[in-house]
Amino acid sequence: MSQHFLLSAKARSLSLSAVLRMSDEEAEAAFIRIRWPGTDGKPVCPRCACPMVYDCRKANGAPRWRCKACRKDFSVSSGTLFAFHKLPLRSYLAAIAIFCNEVKGKSALALSRDLGVQYKTAFVLAHKLREAMASEMKGASVGGPGKVAEVDGGYFGGYVKPANLRENRRDRRLASNQTGKRKVVVVVRERDGRTLPAVFRSESAALSFIASRVAKGTELVADEAGSWNDLQARFAMRRIDHREAYSLGGVYTNGAEEFFSRMRRAEIGHHHHVAGPYLVRYAQEAAWREDHRRADNGRQVRGVMGRAMACPPSVDWCGYWQRGTH
Repeated sequence: MSQHFLLSAKARSLSLSAVLRMSDEEAEAAFIRIRWPGTDGKPVCPRCACPMVYDCRKANGAPRWRCKACRKDFSVSSGTLFAFHKLPLRSYLAAIAIFCNEVKGKSALALSRDLGVQYKTAFVLAHKLREAMASEMKGASVGGPGKVAEVDGGYFGGYVKPANLRENRRDRRLASNQTGKRKVVVVVRERDGRTLPAVFRSESAALSFIASRVAKGTELVADEAGSWNDLQARFAMRRIDHREAYSLGGVYTNGAEEFFSRMRRAEIGHHHHVAGPYLVRYAQEAAWREDHRRADNGRQVRGVMGRAMACPPSVDWCGYWQRGTH
């Protein structure tokens, strides 16, 4: 039996101890190289793209430059997901390494203890990293002629606590006895390809999303839920009845089930609650981890760093808990 990739030496190309041994200057240099790869780490003004900049770093301050054209000052994090940061860049590099090293996910409480920061600081930072991961899926599509994609849905949130006395208990499966907070994560996963999740009120509400993200000529595989029936008018489909078998004649949705297995384990073992307005970010994180599970941790860290440096300031978290707009 072959060795699992995560147990092999190839999976470990960056250690947390190596990150923590870095000086602030080395961490800053790493972010500079990731921020401006096209100029081999030479800063370029993020406002006007002018390459003529000069150093205006203050004594004992973070790296800072001034553009010769627009005369504006900027730092390595200006205009990125880490804009207006308060922690040293080495702490952000350590946070990314810690976050990527976890296979199922990382709780904000554990991250706050690892970094020595408040819980809400770690909570915002973790969601910014999820936002960076999600940017990889923006506008992406799956499939194509000769390709196979699996479609499935999994429900999260809306827990209803059962009544203490038996005579007061209700059937919690009925819509009339639910809280209305329960939502479904619908995932489209191409075999040997990428994973695209989204959140809806019901599986049937995801049909337009699936139609827009799956290329023509793709063969879809789904279970026997009636929500997917209308997709047969657009795509060639094969169905599997899970009451009879999980795989039959090459028809299965095991790839989509693997994605939901990762999400369930993250919910139970780390987060305990992944519902509400943040559910889509947890789903996108699980999809990113699923798609990059065969990449070594050094490549994962560089990938998240690059995404964070390429993203504009967070639409969800810029100014959060700082009397700013969400």
